[in-house]
Amino acid sequence: MTACTALLAITTAQANDSTGYVGTGGVQYLKNNNISMHSEDLYISKDKIRVNYEFKNLSNKDITETLLFPLPPVPSQLESDFADTTRLVDSFKVLSNGKAITPKTHVRTFMYPIVIKNGEKTYAGKAVDTTELFKACGVKDSEMMTPWTNQGETDKVDKKLQNCTDKRINQFIDVNEEDSYISWDSQIVYSWQQTFKAKAITKINHAYQPLVGGSVHLGEEEFATFCVDGPTELGLSKTGARPYHALSYILTTGANWAKPIANFKLTVERDPNELVSFCWRGKGKVKKIGPTTFEIKETNFVPKHDFEVAFIMKTW
Repeated sequence: MTACTALLAITTAQANDSTGYVGTGGVQYLKNNNISMHSEDLYISKDKIRVNYEFKNLSNKDITETLLFPLPPVPSQLESDFADTTRLVDSFKVLSNGKAITPKTHVRTFMYPIVIKNGEKTYAGKAVDTTELFKACGVKDSEMMTPWTNQGETDKVDKKLQNCTDKRINQFIDVNEEDSYISWDSQIVYSWQQTFKAKAITKINHAYQPLVGGSVHLGEEEFATFCVDGPTELGLSKTGARPYHALSYILTTGANWAKPIANFKLTVERDPNELVSFCWRGKGKVKKIGPTTFEIKETNFVPKHDFEVAFIMKTW
């Protein structure tokens, strides 16, 4: 097992809880100076992500906050082997002090503005929140969620955008081109009201099946990205085939609390026929605690980077 940083276009991200609100201009995050994350116990495998939190209200008064859990934006035009978005949505569960709660579901859309460069049409590198524009074009929330709930069934949305009379749409699609390619992203954000009792610990647990990307082959040019060192390379398939899966977890929103995370534990589990590779920049050491399980512990932890992990098959 080695440590590495990996960021793939097909790698998909999950996230820590954060306080905040869902605004018209996008999802906003707030730093709460009265609530600390006392502990975070995070388990990651290809099949499940499970997180157990303990939050402490440092004040003498009860505090009610809106907690946000954002899922990553996914494209409207999904490849056939894209991660199973529907299964994630169906599997998402939240417990507050041991009681199941039903979070509200918000959906946002994003598009890349058209840019004319040297007389040729291209697209900007950063997406813009287009949720309100979609609504102005008659697109319903349920339709914005189609990349998550009905993969590939976005023709109805595309047609509404193509026929939209709101001139803002011209920033993103060429309505004069009959076969203009329309691409947009959909993001789901879960939210719920949470009361933190004064001077008390509040326990929050959630679990879900993660979005997992991957490829049929991990090329040698990607070894540095995944920090595939000598011992790991020796464990790879001798046939030259190196299929792998990868996922990403957003840790940095865990810094949106009053103090560093007092006690942090990360457990990563791989399948028996896999190697696992990831990076860790904290002070804690990566320890192998079982045949397929690895653990990192931190104290007074301030997450400054997100976590990406690759699961590489040893045989094919």
